Amino acid sequence: MSIDAQYFADLYAANEDPWAFRTRWYEKRKRDLVMASLPRQCYERVFEPACANGELSVLLAERCAELVCQDLDPKAVGLATDRLADVRHAQVERARLPADWPGGRFDLIVLSEVGYYLDPTDWLQVIEQAVASLSYDGGLLACHWKHPIAGCPQDGREVHRMLSKHLPLYPVFCHDEADFIMAYWSNQPSVVDLDETCI
Repeated sequence: MSIDAQYFADLYAANEDPWAFRTRWYEKRKRDLVMASLPRQCYERVFEPACANGELSVLLAERCAELVCQDLDPKAVGLATDRLADVRHAQVERARLPADWPGGRFDLIVLSEVGYYLDPTDWLQVIEQAVASLSYDGGLLACHWKHPIAGCPQDGREVHRMLSKHLPLYPVFCHDEADFIMAYWSNQPSVVDLDETCI
């Protein structure tokens, strides 16, 4: 992260849910939209950096065989670990983007509410790492608040402009509202699998 770790430590020191993921209708609706928008029913291996307290992670775990979550803040890692305690195919790691990118291939990478905490140089590195980590038919979903956030080097619009410019992937959809933008790109022009069975 381009933002200092103390920024997140201060947020979690005051509140286990500093963005009100558990209670705000905006956040619940956005999670539901993310899950409904995923074009495949099941994914083999999913990566969710900046998982925070694991509210989206729990839903992603229902749609995959293996889930890798990361967060910079140790309290967030603890909360997400507790949230996923009964999910044997999920792991939560303390890590810092872009340096601590996990190994292996993913058929889904979810970059949700993370891009604006990185400056353009670090964000470009994340984009490049994501592309290099996708499986042959993998997809990338990004979702970000569009308005400026105090202390952050970018806003959601800038984050998504960089994604659109630098992702050598096929655009699948873009959902653009007044407050947030969500988009999905794929390594393949079609993501429909008519013979798909869930894991």
